[in-house]
Amino acid sequence: MPELPEVEVVRRGLDVWVSGRTIESAEVLHTRAVRRHEGVLSDQLKGRRVESADRRGKYLWLPLDDGAALMAHLGMSGQVLMVPKGTPDEKHLRVRVTFADDGPEMRFVDQRTFGHLMITQLTAAWGRTVPLPIAHIAPDPLEDAFDEDVFTAALKKRKTGIKRALLDQSLISGVGNIYADEALWRAKLHWARATETLTKPKISELLAAARAVMTEALGQGGTSFDSLYVNVNGESGYFDRSLNVYGRRDEPCPRCGTPIRRDAFMNRSSYSCPTCQPRPRNGRW
Repeated sequence: MPELPEVEVVRRGLDVWVSGRTIESAEVLHTRAVRRHEGVLSDQLKGRRVESADRRGKYLWLPLDDGAALMAHLGMSGQVLMVPKGTPDEKHLRVRVTFADDGPEMRFVDQRTFGHLMITQLTAAWGRTVPLPIAHIAPDPLEDAFDEDVFTAALKKRKTGIKRALLDQSLISGVGNIYADEALWRAKLHWARATETLTKPKISELLAAARAVMTEALGQGGTSFDSLYVNVNGESGYFDRSLNVYGRRDEPCPRCGTPIRRDAFMNRSSYSCPTCQPRPRNGRW
């Protein structure tokens, strides 16, 4: 699933290509992609002007001139592409949005159909205006609305492993499996370290590592392991070449040379260096 940098890359492209444009039509080719608006999406979008492209965590939305928004969740394989009119349809094209001008159309492509589009009202939450369905989602670490002190206090009360906490979108949004592993490696923390044992300076160090790794990923267009993760022009990111631990089982740690370890974690994988990130005893050093 794409994480914050990949979604932000898409948002930036959309902001350039759709802001200020008026929607002419929305054609639904697979009802699962608009399962909350089957049969009415086009009527609700026709004639609406797109104001901008916004994001919180892994969610994208296009604020509209009537006060509502078109929200997108990419799921496992969703793509939002901008293509010239008349371009042959992609194999897994789910929704086509055309505009009143002659510019490119917006397409929602989703091979596995876990993603979706929906029209929603906006509300104030955590210091800014967001779609109502994600009002419970916490700010992400690249947002101005993110409050490190609030996060630190909530984290220490959670009494869980630090990686579980990083993946908890009600605590901090946008961080997924890849960037959690990378940030923990940079901060020299094992993924099972108990949150209540972390000092405020160590939490600050971890947040700085998360911001740094995601900012670097943004500079390279995000992380792309296959053709599913692309920007609005269909181009893949290259940050996978800069990953230090994720997906690098048995390869030498870039810092100390110890072979990287892979552990099963929440039906996924967690990668770490046994030397730089020693497993804590009962959550403590």
